Amino acid sequence: MLQDKLLPFINRYDEISALLASASLDIKKMTELSKEQSTLEDIYTKSCEYITVFENINSNKELLDDIELGELAKEELKLLEKKIETLEDEIRVLLLPRDPNDDKNIFLEIRAGTGGDEAALFVADLFKAYIRYAESKRWKIEIVSQSEGILGGYKEIIALIQGKGAYSRLKYEGGTHRVQRVPETESQGRVHTSAVTVAVMPEIDEVDIQINPNDLKIDVMRSSGHGGQSVNTTDSAVRITHLPTGIVVVNQDGKSQHKNKDAAMKVLRARLYELQEEERLKKETADRKSQVGSGDRSERIRTYNFPQNRISDHRVGLTLYRLEAIMENGLFDEVIDPIVAHFQAEQIKNAGL
Repeated sequence: MLQDKLLPFINRYDEISALLASASLDIKKMTELSKEQSTLEDIYTKSCEYITVFENINSNKELLDDIELGELAKEELKLLEKKIETLEDEIRVLLLPRDPNDDKNIFLEIRAGTGGDEAALFVADLFKAYIRYAESKRWKIEIVSQSEGILGGYKEIIALIQGKGAYSRLKYEGGTHRVQRVPETESQGRVHTSAVTVAVMPEIDEVDIQINPNDLKIDVMRSSGHGGQSVNTTDSAVRITHLPTGIVVVNQDGKSQHKNKDAAMKVLRARLYELQEEERLKKETADRKSQVGSGDRSERIRTYNFPQNRISDHRVGLTLYRLEAIMENGLFDEVIDPIVAHFQAEQIKNAGL
């Protein structure tokens, strides 16, 4: 029975409440318990509500044969049974193993792929749409590095997005995004197909990814802008090469070499973590098949068709004819919500909940 699975959460929450009321706890232990209790808050609240509704259902069933209260009990049962179905769905989601990265900030990286200048222009358009979405969530956006395209847009742009739920909402955006539209430079009005790749990487603490300084080759140079124009006359730009993996990170957006190096190291840690996760997922092939999307950049996940005002997510068969509104207003929840729901349904099925 579902109640049996819920009781340990209720008991542990109550146990922590009792411990926190004790005067013998030190600050460290109190902080640990408070943090644990906070993670149990949602499942505890829903569990208590579920048990109360379940008990009310049993009470009303006992009154069904009562001459005076039978009809009233029957009506109330209909409402309670609908309520308990909703609670069961919510609790199944809460019982799923929690992604430890869900509360972390992210590095959002968008790169131009096939399509040349048009791909670079779409990198800028997609990035602007993500900014609008982030602003609607009151997240903080900070551009970490950018490489401009010849005709505008970006060959690559990396931003740090800080805010509650940033990773949990955007983690399914990783992959290849295809765009179909008439480029501004196209005189014949022909539709071109281009592609950009998106990577969503959680911000990783130094303690989580250890980097041996001997594995790094660090070069400093003068920052340069579009067309090689000098941005400043000091060697503030930093290029870090991780020798074992060949990963290269360049940062020149800050005026301080120290800040550029610090930002580059943060991106490097995120990329190393991403590489580590890819290796882990390759080993867990069964789990990988059950996922909506692995975040693999080679996987085409979405198409943006501007002539038809259509956005399609290929992983879940979602098609919306609201592309312009979604891009201009950052309404990505309309796309993300069905993906999250699908992913959770797959997890629930695989977990046998």
